[in-house]
Amino acid sequence: MNAVKWVLKDSFGAVLSAAMLLFAGYSGSAFSEEIKITLKGDNEIPPVATPATGTGLLVVGVDKSVSGSVTISGMTVTVAHIHDASAGKNGPIIIPLTKTSDTVWTVPEGTKFTDAQYESYKAGNLYFNMHSAAYRGGEIRGQIKP
Repeated sequence: MNAVKWVLKDSFGAVLSAAMLLFAGYSGSAFSEEIKITLKGDNEIPPVATPATGTGLLVVGVDKSVSGSVTISGMTVTVAHIHDASAGKNGPIIIPLTKTSDTVWTVPEGTKFTDAQYESYKAGNLYFNMHSAAYRGGEIRGQIKP
């Protein structure tokens, strides 16, 4: 009977050690959600005929931290934002993006969603919008769908 207790105790210890090793290397960011987004003029409201395109990446942590960027081609962006509205609707700006090069715009470091913004994000009701001088309301758009 003592041998059975020792084997069970030893097995539990091995499983516990393996679990600790598995999670030891993970930080909070390891539990983030990463979404890739395609931006195009057809997604604008109303749709825009443009050769411009964009590729976005948004990373949302369980603590509601937000990071990411949009890389564009075929247009000169004047301003860029994340807006709050479902597909087919326009909505208010919630996060202004920062220009980091002629073709890349990023979410400012340290950005976090409010509880309401996080709920909109989870519902698929946020979008990237890249504005230009020719299309002040937005030239390309991409809905953020978790």
